[in-house]
Amino acid sequence: MSIALHAPMTLEHFLAWEEQQDLRWEFDGFEPVGMTGGTSEHSAIQRNLSMAIGGRLRGKPCQLYTSDLKVFVAGSIRYPDAFVVCSPIPRGTLVVTDPVVVFEVLSPSTASTDIGIKNEEYRDTPSIQRYVMLAQDRQFATVFARVGDDWVGHIISGAAVLDMPEIGIEVPLAELYDGVSFEPETSA
Repeated sequence: MSIALHAPMTLEHFLAWEEQQDLRWEFDGFEPVGMTGGTSEHSAIQRNLSMAIGGRLRGKPCQLYTSDLKVFVAGSIRYPDAFVVCSPIPRGTLVVTDPVVVFEVLSPSTASTDIGIKNEEYRDTPSIQRYVMLAQDRQFATVFARVGDDWVGHIISGAAVLDMPEIGIEVPLAELYDGVSFEPETSA
């Protein structure tokens, strides 16, 4: 029995192919990966990112973009939930190559990719200084940042403030969860 193996898709082929698709797809460096819809909590956190981060950056050189624009990171094409760019983006740009801060809202179906593969891709992209993963089920973030040559992770929760010196702002974590309701915790 013979098995037909196909060659990995090239980045150029993917970009041309994706333009013809009705839905959005990411590219993992080898093949397209379908994007799925999110929950109301996911959407609310993404909205809050736009208001809290975007508002603080108004009039400054760094600007926030959302998941309608794709980024090229470590050989892959991704649609982060939000990201900040500090260089001018020419009109009509479809792919950004130099994000500085990236935000992902964790979903059960994508969390392992966001925590593992995307974390490595973002770490391996020199322009990215900070990667923020926001939980949907509680006010909780895992933040990775460059510290010298290291990619260091830490956790913030509750009344913590998300400090982003690379873009010159701080945001109380609670602002990113405004209007998001959580399941009450049950005692054991």
